[in-house]
Amino acid sequence: MGFRLANIAGRAALVDGDDYFDLFEISGGELDTDPMVAITMPHRLAELSATLHEHEPTGRLSDASVGPPIPRPPKSFAVGFNYQAHADEGGAATPTVPLVFTKFPSCLVGPTADVELRSDFCDYEAELVVVIGRGGKDIEPADAWDHVVGVTVGQDISDRVAQFVATPPHFDLGKSFDTFGPLGPVLVSVDELADCDDLRIVCMVNGDVRQSGSTAEMIFDVPTLISYLSRITTLTPGDIIFTGTPDGIGATQGKFLADGDVITTTIEDIGTIINRCVRVSDYQGETN
Repeated sequence: MGFRLANIAGRAALVDGDDYFDLFEISGGELDTDPMVAITMPHRLAELSATLHEHEPTGRLSDASVGPPIPRPPKSFAVGFNYQAHADEGGAATPTVPLVFTKFPSCLVGPTADVELRSDFCDYEAELVVVIGRGGKDIEPADAWDHVVGVTVGQDISDRVAQFVATPPHFDLGKSFDTFGPLGPVLVSVDELADCDDLRIVCMVNGDVRQSGSTAEMIFDVPTLISYLSRITTLTPGDIIFTGTPDGIGATQGKFLADGDVITTTIEDIGTIINRCVRVSDYQGETN
């Protein structure tokens, strides 16, 4: 048995259906309240998850203030053009090595947080997000899943104006505005998944299906990404990887996000995040 971990108002909690159980309380004070500490003890989380029926729920997830399950990752990676159909729709050549950039951890928000828009050219990208549990260097692909503490649902929101204002593009800046990294609703351990290499991803905007794909369609699968990154930098517990998005992004269809739009992102066996878009200001791309 595995576990489903949530961040409830900054406190780690285990989840069963819509019920959540404060980790500090059900462990009798043994485990820390910090979700970043909790992920370093996956075996204990699994043990406690098996006993949730013995405890009264602390509350309901649907009524709680839910934050990103990984609120402070040491490193936050993202991968571009990792689905062939997405590379094709963007007119990009098939990458021969992973195209890796960073999303600043300050962009991360919870599964129901508002996405703050600053231009008329903001875009959605539904993604599986992988969280490192056991760090390492030079990890072999065959061992890579053993280094994953869990996975979650993510949105790689992108301001295409900020991204392409310079040459080469600012992938990192254009995708790291505050609120541009919704995550959640829970971190799901790998053994809770029917097939960790084949998960259906669907993204809707105002109920209209924009993206529908499977992680089985990745050009570079999760083990390959972890192995590749670990040969460059030592991976540490809590590092996250946005693994790429299927085709159907707004830029290729002229369907950018607008004030009041609602983005619904679902990955099977993990859950759904729902984020409302709010126009807050105008991005000024030119310097004085």
